[in-house]
Amino acid sequence: MRERRYPSDMTDHEWALVEQLLPLPASETTRGGRPEKHPRREIVDAIRYVVDTGCKWRALPADFPPWRTVWGFMARWAAAGVIGQIRDALAGRIRREMGRGPRAVATIIDSQSVKAASTVGKDSRGYDAGKKINGRKRHVVVDTKGLPLMVMVTPADLHDSAAAKEVLFRLRLTHPEITLVWADRAYAGKLVTWAKKHLNLTIKTISRPKDTTGFVVLPRRWVVERSLAWMMNARRHARDYERLIQHSETLITWAAITLMTRRITRAGATWTQQSRPTAPAT
Repeated sequence: MRERRYPSDMTDHEWALVEQLLPLPASETTRGGRPEKHPRREIVDAIRYVVDTGCKWRALPADFPPWRTVWGFMARWAAAGVIGQIRDALAGRIRREMGRGPRAVATIIDSQSVKAASTVGKDSRGYDAGKKINGRKRHVVVDTKGLPLMVMVTPADLHDSAAAKEVLFRLRLTHPEITLVWADRAYAGKLVTWAKKHLNLTIKTISRPKDTTGFVVLPRRWVVERSLAWMMNARRHARDYERLIQHSETLITWAAITLMTRRITRAGATWTQQSRPTAPAT
């Protein structure tokens, strides 16, 4: 194993959290396969390094596994839904430690437009006239404590209410227990009726108070805005560099996973065989 030397590297407690939620290596399954050449902890540390520092995949330091190997694991785990399972398992543990049920029933939705790098093709980028940004838009759903439940990335020119239909449909499939969604005025109108009729979801919009100027903290909405700010601390997300939208969604989720593993282990909690959560079934 390589020496732990970067701020993004996992502690032993963090690795114990993540290791239990990763799928078994092919060589340990009944189907069999070639043993993996590089330790998985180094693979995860390399992914976190890219997210935290914003470096190019090809610029990974030499003490990590080859960048193509790291990128391949990132893409395969994302396609298999592993990253979403890790996110949900960690969020469920945090909720239980806060004295709440492991599954949220109330959520907040919001979006964030960010500039796209030259590596982003014109087929997956657009111009947000309101924010005057040429790039992509991140649609995020969190629970009332700011824990992420869903991330979807679209071209920036797609209106929030149009993208919300796909976001809420995915949310309903993966989190059928959710009944309430708080949102801003961009999600008002026909979307409220559509969500109630087709998804049995109640959307409550929170408007800015009249005759106010400057920054105002709005009930409920500040929670998702804080979560977006947390994830923006990862330099990879200062703008969007990913050619494929699904990889952009995956790396945003990795930033959230890093925040949650640090939050769980910061209090000195240990991860035992008896207390580990079971990853949701795919």
